[in-house]
Amino acid sequence: MFKKIRIAILLFILFLVGADRYLTHMRTTDWDQSLSIVIYPINADNSPLTADYIDRLTGDDFKQIARFMQSEGLRYNIGLADPVLMDMAPEISTLPPLPPSGTNIFTIIWWSLQLRYWAWKHDTYQGPLANVQVFVLYYDPNTYSQLDHSLGLKEGHICMVKAFASRHQAAGNNVVIAHEMLHTLGATDKYNLQTLQPIYPEGYANPEQKPKLPQKSAEIMGRAIPLSDSESEIPDSLSHTVIGPQTAREIKWLR
Repeated sequence: MFKKIRIAILLFILFLVGADRYLTHMRTTDWDQSLSIVIYPINADNSPLTADYIDRLTGDDFKQIARFMQSEGLRYNIGLADPVLMDMAPEISTLPPLPPSGTNIFTIIWWSLQLRYWAWKHDTYQGPLANVQVFVLYYDPNTYSQLDHSLGLKEGHICMVKAFASRHQAAGNNVVIAHEMLHTLGATDKYNLQTLQPIYPEGYANPEQKPKLPQKSAEIMGRAIPLSDSESEIPDSLSHTVIGPQTAREIKWLR
């Protein structure tokens, strides 16, 4: 009996969370006003180099993302001069809860709820309520040559981005941030999860190009610039990426 009550309570909580999530997402992707995107820097490896890098960060370091969304929004005639407004919150000193390694749905849901609670509890931003919270976990590139996958959750509009604490890689970090931010707005990946190659045609910046390969730019959700059927290159800047028609439909820029 007690077990049935616990399950009923959990299902009720999930219903409330799901309803709130749906309504919040619908309001967010109306595009009748600019979205507030707030960056929260975190020293993920607790290194002096990363600490120094974060100390030098300002909101201007992320304005390239706003300019990218502005230029792409203009291409799709969304009627909004500034689709997103970027700002940066003070550094957070606590790491977020790690995502589960398994695929158990209840474990994933529980982690998602924990992450949302953590994001609320450790919110250092003093401005208006953000539409999307981007927690950027920075690592010393001298110690970490590769980073784990970043995450963008439509549930709660929260991103966890793994990034390098390096000025030379700042533009590349912004590509990852933009990719995960678009996930929170409903965009899906457009690359093969096994080969990591962009999927044709939706994962190509210019699928009608003749010859098809090599491409010159990346579709932002396609992850990389296709060079051949088996090779691709990660864009080092948002200036080498575009939002394709399918992604535009997913984030309600196209109907």
